[in-house]
Amino acid sequence: MTSTKARTTALITPVAQEVQDAAKALAAQGRTAQAVRRLRKGSGLSIHVAPVALNMLTQGHTLPIDYRQAVDALRQCDARLVSEMRNLLRDGDQDSAIKLLREQTDIDLTGGYHLVMALSAQLDAR
Repeated sequence: MTSTKARTTALITPVAQEVQDAAKALAAQGRTAQAVRRLRKGSGLSIHVAPVALNMLTQGHTLPIDYRQAVDALRQCDARLVSEMRNLLRDGDQDSAIKLLREQTDIDLTGGYHLVMALSAQLDAR
């Protein structure tokens, strides 16, 4: 059983396309452990989230390749969270937005920072 946090984190952690392709190829050869390692090495995915991401890839899902796509993915899977983060960013509270994202997902600190910066950039562009 996959946790919602792990699934959301897999959906919002950017993974280069070549890393996704390599992991899918390894999984297709039955080399699941190597596929998980390849995902972890090529991204910020944790030991708990990488297998979830691999499962999603093998089922035909795609993962974001940059933080702009990650923000879009987060908007699709948890619009309420994005709204709360936007409100915090409008109030100038970037740290609280990162903290909220990390509490609601299993994203690491660096990934959380970059995702919040991407969301902030989208707000500034409007």
